[in-house]
Amino acid sequence: MNRWPLHENPITQFAAWFEDAKACKAILQANAMCLSTIGLDGFPDGRMVLLKRFDAQGFVFYTNLNSVKGRSLAAIPRSALTFHWDPLKRQVRIQGTTEPVTPQEADAYWVTRPRLAQIGAWASLQSEPLDRNRTFIKRLAEYAAKFGIAPIPRPPCWTGLRVKPHKIEFWRQRRGRLHERILYLRGAKEWQVMRLYP
Repeated sequence: MNRWPLHENPITQFAAWFEDAKACKAILQANAMCLSTIGLDGFPDGRMVLLKRFDAQGFVFYTNLNSVKGRSLAAIPRSALTFHWDPLKRQVRIQGTTEPVTPQEADAYWVTRPRLAQIGAWASLQSEPLDRNRTFIKRLAEYAAKFGIAPIPRPPCWTGLRVKPHKIEFWRQRRGRLHERILYLRGAKEWQVMRLYP
């Protein structure tokens, strides 16, 4: 069984796998990940979101804080991320606590978004019931007219959330379901690394 070069730090390990995923032409969005939260009803809740950046501090995505996930994470700031890169037969699972990014970080990313996405962030009452699509289109038009050609400011309810990991597991598919699993656990000073049975 071939074993990959293991890095002592899981962020470095993730960066190597992420580069492989971005280079794989069969993977359309390497940064797509399932974000799992604990709902206000106590049930787990998962949805696909996009990773926008990562570093030693954690993994960042952006959302409307009034959305279901935003409200869930405000009440219970614990979450899990799952990356599944099927063409590479690899998976990464991350657990951690969640916190907002700084306003400066959110502003810096906001200005890189397409203008229509910026207008949509203002117009969408994310996760709220919508009587008909025409209502949303009308709201889009209203905000487009409001901002005209001027720069669009970031909505107060829209920002980034950072998942600060305490556990990261790397999984690689093997024949006969003899999969390879490497688990990193954050210690007081450094990460602990262990292999797991398939």
